[in-house]
Amino acid sequence: MGQQIRNAMVLGAIYALVAIGYTMVYGIIELINFAHGDVFTLSGFYAIIFADKLRLDSLATSSFTGLVLALLILFPLSMVAAGLTGMAIERVAYRRLRDAPRLAPLITAIGVSFVIEGVMLVKFGPDNTATHNANWITGTAFQVGGVSVGTKDIFVVGMALALMFGLGAFVRGTRLGKAMRATAQDRSAALLCGININRTISVTFFIGSALAAAAAIIYSINYGDVKWNLGFRLGIIAFTAAVLGGIGNIVGAGVGGFLIGIIYVFGGSLAGGEWSESLIFAVLVLILTFRPVGLFGVDVTTRA
Repeated sequence: MGQQIRNAMVLGAIYALVAIGYTMVYGIIELINFAHGDVFTLSGFYAIIFADKLRLDSLATSSFTGLVLALLILFPLSMVAAGLTGMAIERVAYRRLRDAPRLAPLITAIGVSFVIEGVMLVKFGPDNTATHNANWITGTAFQVGGVSVGTKDIFVVGMALALMFGLGAFVRGTRLGKAMRATAQDRSAALLCGININRTISVTFFIGSALAAAAAIIYSINYGDVKWNLGFRLGIIAFTAAVLGGIGNIVGAGVGGFLIGIIYVFGGSLAGGEWSESLIFAVLVLILTFRPVGLFGVDVTTRA
């Protein structure tokens, strides 16, 4: 039981970070960015490239100080690269479609997803690509309530929680964060108040994609490899987490991610691994039947 809780928290942390990216974009422009899962995968390859070119493996394994420096280099570089990718996707593929019928940006998002997957397949091949940073974090496991909790587990969950709380503080306490909230509430009114809508939406894509990069690094540290189509299935499940928590609600996306991790691990343990994903969607349907806006969602008729 305890080991399953540990696995659920690690997996939930990854889903939560990716789900927040989905919910931020939907909250501000009501777009389901199906390419977001592929940005997650692409970010994993960014991390591999940066670690290789900058020789971070030898630095990370040399000492604890070297590990800290390697992580402080890898996370910002990968997050910035992913953020710029997200901004480019928004600028090229979505910006002109903001006022188009809703089906147009949805189909475009699916098209962008296929393009990114095709590029990754050609560039990196069809097989799993090992990520050497899986060996970066080692250390003695701690026994907590009879459960073996490793240094890597603490890092994964702690990093995810730190990023989520940091994002919450940014959205609530900064001028740009308030502009994001205002744009999500009423884009026309925000424009009349002098808010630069294009910049605000671009920053939203940047942050969501950067969080996907952080999730990709955390994933690679924990699981040890990346594959060109990894983001498709993981992205769908993360999007389910966002819907479960209440699409457009950042807290809901985070909570939904951890709930999905719990359902996936415990459902697989009780019913068999082949039923894990089916149980996720069964729980989603059950919750939406009684709570159509998700656990933390707000009915659009009451938002104003």
